[in-house]
Amino acid sequence: MIRGSTNRLPEVRQSIESVIRGKSEAVEMALVALLAGGHLLIEDVPGVGKTTLARTLARCLDCSFQRIQFTSDLLPADIVGVSIYNQQQGEFEFKPGPIFANLVLADEINRTTPKTQSSLLEAMSEGRVTVDNRTWELPQPFMVLATQNPSEHHGTYPLPESQLDRFLMRISLGYPSIEEEKTLLQQHVVEHPLEKVRPIIDAAELMRLQGEVRQVRVSELLVDYLMRIVEMTRRSGAIELGISPRGSLMLLRAAQALAFIRSRDYCTADDIKQLVGPVFAHRLVLNQRYVKGRPEPAQVDDLLSDMLGTIEVPL
Repeated sequence: MIRGSTNRLPEVRQSIESVIRGKSEAVEMALVALLAGGHLLIEDVPGVGKTTLARTLARCLDCSFQRIQFTSDLLPADIVGVSIYNQQQGEFEFKPGPIFANLVLADEINRTTPKTQSSLLEAMSEGRVTVDNRTWELPQPFMVLATQNPSEHHGTYPLPESQLDRFLMRISLGYPSIEEEKTLLQQHVVEHPLEKVRPIIDAAELMRLQGEVRQVRVSELLVDYLMRIVEMTRRSGAIELGISPRGSLMLLRAAQALAFIRSRDYCTADDIKQLVGPVFAHRLVLNQRYVKGRPEPAQVDDLLSDMLGTIEVPL
């Protein structure tokens, strides 16, 4: 068992689930991304709680938070900041943008142009930004929580593969059950349940937990199992673009975080199997000869499921 470090995580999870009703798995995946030090992409139709999930997670953390509403006229300088000439000092002064926060909500990220989307690449990959040939470090911990509408919706710009690869995982929420939605409506009669959420973990404690996640043991047999999955995505004729080394590392980190949340100091094959879809699906590009009428995300999920069924699970 992990030594008493996880005793506040159930409290964080309970607080989020008091707002996001009936979506326990999605909440768990959001916590996995947070503890693994990765970025989270939430994709679904409007109105199912994507932004609310991101805002609730941010409220549970005593960290700096910024929300950026992505629109077609948003510019890179609106995100990373701009250098302005200071007449009194006779030099340019950098005015940091909203990216300089521990948690950044990139709301409807695929409603802006590829040029503006690309302004997040350095920040998400290296935790810093470069403006006018000068590099600025971002506050740590740093996490981007992005929401996007399905690509077939009007006014969206599909995220390029290089951008998608920066996200540790992609999840969706879906519609709640009738009973959960009824409870949700009753909660909103008096006030929004988000108003009751209070900070539970601060930045220092979060970084400590992230450090402990990396101490979770992953056996060589499990690493071999993970690599067999990765190698199959690279050799499959149905897949045009397989999993990158960054994707392999992301799955490893996510498996460590999931084991940590479940109070274990070791990973299992089930941890990896559960995370293959959320971590790998958005990184794969299918060969168009394989696409047969159904939406590509559904086909990727089916393909990954078939692959997992053919790979021997280590005991």
